[in-house]
Amino acid sequence: MSTKVEHALELHNRGCNCAQAVACSFCKEFGIDEDEMFRIAEGFGLGMGCMEMCGALSGMAMIIGLDNSKGSTEEGSKTKGTTYKKIREQVERFVEKNGSCICRELKGVDTGKVLCSCSQCIEDAVKLTEKYLTER
Repeated sequence: MSTKVEHALELHNRGCNCAQAVACSFCKEFGIDEDEMFRIAEGFGLGMGCMEMCGALSGMAMIIGLDNSKGSTEEGSKTKGTTYKKIREQVERFVEKNGSCICRELKGVDTGKVLCSCSQCIEDAVKLTEKYLTER
C-alpha cells in the first residue's frame, strides 16, 4: 500500500469524508495547506451530499484539475477540455474496476448489494491519481 493511500485512509478514519481524504493526500505536491483543502473538499463528500458522484472521485478530479489547469480568472482556461478528458479517463478506469462511479450505487442503497466500500473507493482513487501523476 502506498504512503498516500495510507495517509488518505488515516484521514478518513479521523473523520474526513472521501473527497477530503483523497484531495488532502496530495497537498504537499501542490503546495496547498491540508486544512484549506479540507474546507474546499468538504461539500464533495457523500456524493456532494446527495449520493451522486463518488466523493473519492471528486477529490481525484480536484487534483487532476490542479495539475492540468493553465488558466486564470482573467483569461479563462484553455485547458478545460483536456482536464475533463483526463478526469473522464480516470473515472472510466474506476468504473471498470468497481462497477459504478455513483455513491448510492457503490454503497448498494437501492439494491442492497455493496459494490465498493468507502475505504476501497479512497484507495482506488488515490492509486489512479498517483498513476495519472507519474504517467503525465
